[in-house]
Amino acid sequence: MANDPFNSSPPAGGYTLGSSVDAGLQAFMQGIYRTMCWGLAVTGGTAYAVANVPALNQFFLQPVVTIVVFIATIILSFTMTPYRTGLFRGGNNFASGTPIPAASIQTRFLIFSVLFGLLSTWIFQVYTGSSIARTFFITAATFAGTSLYGYTTRRDLTSMGSFMVMGLWGIMIAMLVNIFLHSAMVYFVTSILSVIIFTGMTAWETQSVKQMYRAGDRQANDALSVVVAFNLYLNFINLFMSILRLTGDRR
Repeated sequence: MANDPFNSSPPAGGYTLGSSVDAGLQAFMQGIYRTMCWGLAVTGGTAYAVANVPALNQFFLQPVVTIVVFIATIILSFTMTPYRTGLFRGGNNFASGTPIPAASIQTRFLIFSVLFGLLSTWIFQVYTGSSIARTFFITAATFAGTSLYGYTTRRDLTSMGSFMVMGLWGIMIAMLVNIFLHSAMVYFVTSILSVIIFTGMTAWETQSVKQMYRAGDRQANDALSVVVAFNLYLNFINLFMSILRLTGDRR
């Protein structure tokens, strides 16, 4: 009997290496991580190129251009929101069976990766190259370990995921308030809490993907994999930024 990919609870005993869907699930997860990695590569490559080409740097750092890119990034993120919010509610087109074109979602992800790379150019001007590289490897190791835990654990992380989402809203509000307060302590605390929240969300979302995997339905899985990759991409980026704020060496 096939597992219901939208069941809110994992199958009895969890997924085992001998289960009928295990090979397909592993390939599905590998596809997610590949998509996430090329998104990160596009963002990092774009930021590095713009930071090191004076003409591009001068153009994209103009206030008007920066504002336009920022607004475009926000709008594009909102176009992904219906797919992302439907993932962990068992709703949206994935659950209803309505086909979702994976190529369309992938194109949006690619454009978002480029735009976010343009917005991240400042990192190379504020922090040293060695600290950026060091932080990237720390983030990669943390992300990999946390995601592996979410994939292998038999503990239900649903309650932890709900707590992390509430914490995320709290962090966002605190950071907005701190724009006016300019408090170093609030900056420090929110950075630490961000590391905790995004590592927790990575484990929760990784586990949730296993419950949504649709054995034998390649079209649904292709679309689902891009959306999940986008979610994990955002977790990685936010985790990287938080660790960089805590440990990065400024120029």
